[in-house]
Amino acid sequence: MTGTDAPASPGRLVESAPGYRPRHTLPLRVEAMRQLRRRRTLVVFGILAVLPFVLITAFAIGSPDGDDNGGGRISLIDTATTSGANFAAACLFVSAGFLLVVPVALFCGDTVASEASWSSLRYLLASPVPRARLLLSKLTVALAFSAAAMVLLPLVALAAGTAAYGWDDLRLPTGGSLGAGTAVTRIAVVVAYIFVSQLVTAALAFWLSTVTDAPLGAVGGAVGLTIVGNVLDAVTALGNWRDLLPAHWQFAWADALQPQLEWGGMIKGTAVSVTYAVVLFALAFRHFRDKDVVS
Repeated sequence: MTGTDAPASPGRLVESAPGYRPRHTLPLRVEAMRQLRRRRTLVVFGILAVLPFVLITAFAIGSPDGDDNGGGRISLIDTATTSGANFAAACLFVSAGFLLVVPVALFCGDTVASEASWSSLRYLLASPVPRARLLLSKLTVALAFSAAAMVLLPLVALAAGTAAYGWDDLRLPTGGSLGAGTAVTRIAVVVAYIFVSQLVTAALAFWLSTVTDAPLGAVGGAVGLTIVGNVLDAVTALGNWRDLLPAHWQFAWADALQPQLEWGGMIKGTAVSVTYAVVLFALAFRHFRDKDVVS
């Protein structure tokens, strides 16, 4: 048999098939609907939507003089009941450190590993969906759902807080206040920065999702390493080395809740987070490109 008589590989046959377009495989709409129908998605959104009402109930049960701390410096929690904007800021403050980490790790860490655990990943690739296209579609949807989760919490908190405490200026812990319109803009900046700062967790979870077939391992590993980063940031003996930790900049968004918006800390935090995220996303694509998918 001559070289010209050798049978073509299945991949080449697919690529030469009439009407086949790699970019048209696994549309984002299809992947988004698949993920939206999953129970864990509904549970996550439900918890984030209910949290503001839980906090309103807690403030109602607790002392109405929660901002009296002996004359010391007040915090966002102390001013939570002064207006809807303050309540939304307080909800972000109590959830940014850990609660908002979980949806990001869940959406990004479960997306590929769950397909492997269901033994459906190889069938997706046999459709045939190019590996890079499959990862890109799943990553895009996972990040979109993560962003939606982060937007949902302050939106519900702002609406519920306004109904409970009224529409008024944002009282700043450092003194002074911001007009209600300006406060909404600043809160939007805070949400955007929190999302960017969580890109490290998203990338770590996504990389682990391509490495393991256990969704819980990918999600738990991302959350666990994020906690380790927070612990290391608390070790003051590390000195300036802590500046290289994403956790060191996770609350840099507090600079947005000042009379004069300060960008320095958020710019540094964004640079650190994006750098780690790009490296981890690249590792995920490289590993999955050469991975032997058997499940």
